[in-house]
This record gives sequence, structure tokens and C-alpha cells, in this order.
Amino acid sequence: MLDYVIRNARVPGAANGGAVDIGFSKGKIAAIEPKLVADSPSYDAQGCLCCGGLVETHIHLDKSRIIDRCTPEPSRENSNHMKRVAAVKDGFTVEDIYNRAKVTLENCIKQGTTRIRTHAEIDMPVGTKCIEALQMLQKEYAWAVDLEICAFAQEGLAKVPEADKALVQAIEMGATSVGGAPNYDTDHPAHINRVFELARQYDIHVDLHIDSGHDPATMDNMLVADLAEKYKYGGRVAMGHMTKVAALPPAKQKDIARRLADVGVAVTVLPATDLFVLARHRDYNVPRCITDANLFAEHGCNCSISTNNILNPFTPFGDCSLIRMANMHANVLQVGQPDRLTELFSMISDRSARLINAKDYGIKVGSQAEVTVIDAKTHAEAVAINAPVLAAFKRGRQTVSRPRAELMRP
Repeated sequence: MLDYVIRNARVPGAANGGAVDIGFSKGKIAAIEPKLVADSPSYDAQGCLCCGGLVETHIHLDKSRIIDRCTPEPSRENSNHMKRVAAVKDGFTVEDIYNRAKVTLENCIKQGTTRIRTHAEIDMPVGTKCIEALQMLQKEYAWAVDLEICAFAQEGLAKVPEADKALVQAIEMGATSVGGAPNYDTDHPAHINRVFELARQYDIHVDLHIDSGHDPATMDNMLVADLAEKYKYGGRVAMGHMTKVAALPPAKQKDIARRLADVGVAVTVLPATDLFVLARHRDYNVPRCITDANLFAEHGCNCSISTNNILNPFTPFGDCSLIRMANMHANVLQVGQPDRLTELFSMISDRSARLINAKDYGIKVGSQAEVTVIDAKTHAEAVAINAPVLAAFKRGRQTVSRPRAELMRP
């Protein structure tokens, strides 16, 4: 017996040219066949692309939507993103974080996102307020999204015992991954080693902000790779940003990609933030500072593409659309081939699910009944045209509805 059926779904690779029905039963996908016989309630996908729910691997819900309370950017060359955010943290309360994060979370859901890893900052004076607020949202929106929390030290750990204590407390409150930003610390190796120490102690995942910048003279990605190998943490480590490698010759980039692939370390590319924040040392012929996700994937390294910031000094815009992020990456990296566009789509879906170790994901019998419907025919077309999301389903019920645009002819 089926509880619900998505009819006329286009699932690339499925039989019958991809035109199938997807049947749900008890929160799971129970059947994928042409013209399922069932009297269950249904949704007509009208031949549109149906995929597993979109997966956001790196977003900061807790510091989203603060641009209106931060001081204006002093100048293009001296933007002070970190200081402008840090200056308003003393106004963060659990209620304030909850209210801002809620709006951003709802926008993610409306854009077809059904799984999220959010990085929660524990820096003073905020401490674990972000964890409290996000755990409230985690429960409140479980009907639409799986929300995973990464306890994250943004402003450094060296000589800040309060931050280290808050990081431990956040993990003990239930964070399932731990991260940091050694770029903003005085001792990069100590910062990275401490994150791995906590991950191993509590048996959780590692998700670091690594090598954000334009100059590859000093980088930390190989230390992360070495620690992942040493502690047999392959498949449980991700690095966000890693923009410095974009300044290296392709041969060196491929070497790094292969090393990361060998030890099971993934890379998350964050095009909106890094395009906005980086390379401000140049006023003409500005470098892109975006890691080529296709190149890394083609050499075995798992990659995801994510949003990072929404409406704060690091990224003073954003609509929470992962498809837009994939489209932006394709545009900036000059990706036009259909197979490579398809690969970029996987970096907001299948590859992203793999990065966060989702076990019950995808359009296959037995997986969670979790589907996003997109107004396109193929994965490549969805990225190329920045296709809108029309519907989303989570645990067997519809969570999002958006009508297709229609011309009102005279």
C-alpha cells in the first residue's frame, strides 16, 4: 500500500526515458515505476526533474541577517568583515539568533533544501547561545529538514580558554561535528590539532574553514590530510573555502586533489562569499579565488558547493538557493559542458549527501521519501538556467509548493 505518489517524475537514468512515478510508504520510497497503480493522494510533477532533496553542507544560520545592524563597509580595500561581525555579537541572544536563523532556514527549505549542516559560532560573548537556538529549530523544523550542527570556533582558540570551554560544551550539548578557522588564530597547527582531538574524543566529524585567501605561500590543507590519514578519519573530514589553491598551477592543484582523495578529505566550495570577500588587494585584473570543484572531483576528491553566509558583512545578499550557487560556480569557472554541469549539480545533492554521511539518501527504493521537484529536464539544465524549485517532500509528505510561472496572454 502506498501513502503518496509523485506522478510523471523525470528521474535521469530511470527506465522509460526517465518518466516514472515515485511511490511513498511509511516515510520511505517504496516504488519507482512507470504508471504506478494506486489510489493514494498524488502530485503531478508534469515531467519535471525530480532528485533527492538538496543538501546544504556549509551555512552560518546563526549570523545570518545581521547586515542592517553592522557598520557600513569602510572601503573596498579595508572591509573589516570579521570585526564588523564581532562588534555586534554582544547583542546576540538565544531569541535573536532563533528569529534570524528561522527566516533563513525557512528560505532554505523553500529552495528545496532538505538536509543542512550549519556552523554555529561559540566565540565570546556568544558561547553556546547559538547551539540553544539552533537546537530549537532542529526540533521545530524536523518535518521539513534534517539540521546538523557543527560547533565552530571562528575567532580562534589560542589564549582563549573560554572559547575552548564553550566548544567542548557545544559538543556535549549535541553538536555532531566540530570545526574552526585557523586563518584567524595565531597558531594554525595547534588549532587544527585541537579540532581533531575533540572530534576523536567525542567520535564526531571534522569540518574546518581552511586556506581562505589568495596567496598559496602558506597553506594548511596538507596538515589536515595528514591528520585524517593518521587517525583514520577518511570520509569524516571536510574543508570549506580552500581558495588559496586557486592560485596554483593546475598540476599542483591535481596533486592536492589526489592527496585529499587518497585520505578521504572533502572540499566545500563557497562561491558567493569568496567572490565577495577575497582579492581586494587588487583594483584591476582581479583573481577569482574560487577552487575548481570540477577539477578536484575529476581527480577523486569529493566536493560540495554551498551558501556559507546570508545577509551579513561576509556576504550582504543571498536567497538560500543552492542551484544559484552551482550556477554561480559554473559561470565563474567557465563550466559549460553538460557532463561537468551535471557534476556540479551532484555537489548540491548526491556528493553533498556523501560529505555529511547521509545513509538513506537518493531516489531509490528504501531511501527516505525525500524529493525535490525542479522546473528543468536534466541536472545540467537545472544548473544552466538556475531553474526554480516547484515542490519538496520530506518523510513522505509535501513541505513546499510553488506554482510554475505562466504567461497571461491577451
